[in-house]
Amino acid sequence: MKTPFGRAVGAVGLASVLSGPSPAQADEPVPASATPSLVKPTLEDAPEAPPAIGFTQAVRLAVERNPTAIVAYEEIAHAVALLEQARASSLPTLGALGEYAHLEGLFGAQVPALAAANQWSANLTLSVPVVVPKSWAQWSHASDNVDAARASAADVRRTVAVSVARAYLTVVAQKRVIDAAVRARDTDRAHYDFAHQRYAGGIGNRIDEVRSDQELQSDEANVEEQYANLVKDREALGVLVGVGGPLDAEEPNLVVESDPQRAMSDAERRTDVVAADVRLRAAEHAVRDDWTDYSPFFNGVLSGFYENPQTPTLPSSGWQALLVLTIPLYDGGLRYGQAKERAVIRDEASVQVDAVLREARSEVRVAFEELKRADSALASARRAAQLAHQALDLSQIAYRGGAFTDIEVIDAERTARDADTAVAVAEDGARQARLDLLAATGRFP
Repeated sequence: MKTPFGRAVGAVGLASVLSGPSPAQADEPVPASATPSLVKPTLEDAPEAPPAIGFTQAVRLAVERNPTAIVAYEEIAHAVALLEQARASSLPTLGALGEYAHLEGLFGAQVPALAAANQWSANLTLSVPVVVPKSWAQWSHASDNVDAARASAADVRRTVAVSVARAYLTVVAQKRVIDAAVRARDTDRAHYDFAHQRYAGGIGNRIDEVRSDQELQSDEANVEEQYANLVKDREALGVLVGVGGPLDAEEPNLVVESDPQRAMSDAERRTDVVAADVRLRAAEHAVRDDWTDYSPFFNGVLSGFYENPQTPTLPSSGWQALLVLTIPLYDGGLRYGQAKERAVIRDEASVQVDAVLREARSEVRVAFEELKRADSALASARRAAQLAHQALDLSQIAYRGGAFTDIEVIDAERTARDADTAVAVAEDGARQARLDLLAATGRFP
């Protein structure tokens, strides 16, 4: 069993083996260029940046080009087409009919003298709905459906905008992560250069050089990985915006509401709340008009005719007017089933309105708390990064003075890198929290 003293002697012996140069070289001065220093990130290895797009422009283009938004706008046109169809039953209709008949005997039979071999007839009919409550109700309900389609399209527009905004902020956050990764890589490169020159000058050891090189290579791999993530994020943004390639993002300016009471009031006018309320009012309107299924209706019919040859009962030409009263008496229970269906739709819509409103208010409360916590976390992360870099500076000074080993320097470098990455993540959290609050209050887009 080795004693602590024996292990210490073994460690000293191993260090002397790894150091390589002779003890006489220990007194040689360290070149000034070997002194490590913190350097700013260099982006010479960064991929070529695609065209940058502003935050507002990205949202606007996405709403115009995104397939989901386009389909929602097409649904408005669909609802308008259905409105025109429903309206047709309440408007006059005009139709014409012409007929020609030729009579010929078979097997030598003769056509009777009273019958003409060639007969011509024409009819022009104008039908005017005079009192048609059910058709009027269907017209009104179709108009409600157009309003509901518009409200739903506005909500889809909001959903698409929020998705694009999150993709935009992801690109911004990834660029911050790359800044931290490149800064750590360049710092570790300076450390490696210093350790290598110390070893080449005979005052360092091989293990310090290997450790610093290993840390540098890890940072190089991390930088490459983060650049690959940036490429994917830029491509995703381009797809959502609807362009044929990747897009770069810039730091947006997100201004949020600071008054919780006003924000809660704004949430009640959010697009999803408005859409749910419009659907409820349309369902209530349909229930109120159940009586039209039982009401009589009048139609006026005016027709002009021509007969050649004329018949014994009608002149060769003339016109006639009719007023037709229709009373629906029994239809096998169809109207009762339709009334029950409308009532169920109304009740479901009412429940949906309450649920959406509760969710909107909850999102506002959560967004305010999230924003407060995110800003606090960002301040702490920035302070931690400052302290980590101070610790790194002090460890480098102590390392040059011989008070610290290479391990303490590497540990400080890793801590500083992690702290910078945490700042980038906290910044993204603060941006996302502001976006959540804007979306929760209906102020975005």
